[in-house]
Amino acid sequence: MKYRILGKTGFKISEVSLGTWQLGGRWGEGYSDKNAEEILEKAVEKGINFIDTADRYNDGKSEISIGKFLKKASSRIYVATKCGRKLDPHTADGYNKKNISSFVEDSLKRLDVEVLDLIQLHCPPTGLYYNDAAFEALEELKMKGKILHYGVSVEKIEEAIQAVKRPGVASVQIIYNIFRQRPAREFFETADRNNVGIIVRVPLASGLLTGKLGPDSEFSKGDHRNFNREGKFFDKGETFSGVPYDVGLEAVEELKKIFATGNIARFALKWVLENEFVSCVIPGASNAGQVEENAEISGMCDLSLEQMKRTREIYNTYIKEHVHSLW
Repeated sequence: MKYRILGKTGFKISEVSLGTWQLGGRWGEGYSDKNAEEILEKAVEKGINFIDTADRYNDGKSEISIGKFLKKASSRIYVATKCGRKLDPHTADGYNKKNISSFVEDSLKRLDVEVLDLIQLHCPPTGLYYNDAAFEALEELKMKGKILHYGVSVEKIEEAIQAVKRPGVASVQIIYNIFRQRPAREFFETADRNNVGIIVRVPLASGLLTGKLGPDSEFSKGDHRNFNREGKFFDKGETFSGVPYDVGLEAVEELKKIFATGNIARFALKWVLENEFVSCVIPGASNAGQVEENAEISGMCDLSLEQMKRTREIYNTYIKEHVHSLW
């Protein structure tokens, strides 16, 4: 496993880390404590030392499972959690001192730790980035020793650019993959100049970039790939990276030709890590086997210049018109 520095946190983290949206189960299906433990054990065994979670994942069960695991871990594991998506309605005003403080206290209890390594505002509305209140609250929590660092998880590049203007922001979590290439062109260098770490989520476009999905693939009732394709419940960019499903499948067939395989997941993950400004990528896993497969990406040879060129061409030909101006 190779390691990179996460911005001004100074944390030396695994370039392939672990996202835990579906920790302990698949999207929309039952949670398993045993499965969660196996996933976490395999992650650490393969050199992963950075775990991303959120208070909302599995109604807090992800944080609880991680907290239990930390008690028996023999090495330093960095945990980044997120808060804010529990707000109803989910408004910028809801990210106030009282609510943020409450969210942090709740995460401290579920993780059973004295201080949070990194707390991230969980894709708040754009208006928040132009308001001082939330960032002042986070600074106060940092001074009190409740958190070591804070960052944001964003939907739009505009939000990311505004966030890094805040001197206390240590990291930005953003969607970046073969189907969402704009951040590298318009944001990554700005983050680097401000010593802000970049955490890449949704690297496989909700499974599209595995090459395993097809026109007849079925998704369970509770799976966001079933109910959120048009953004009815949260930003549609979180589901298949905002790409129309049929268009994505067509583009994937072209990618399979470039990489000469039907299983393109490891190439899609390696593509993300080809960018030097990325601190880490956080693919999720439904079982320990997937964790092992993802971790092995760190040791892969670099993609060729021709492969990188052709992925840009596919983006421009199939994908750009659907996503480039929206996020």
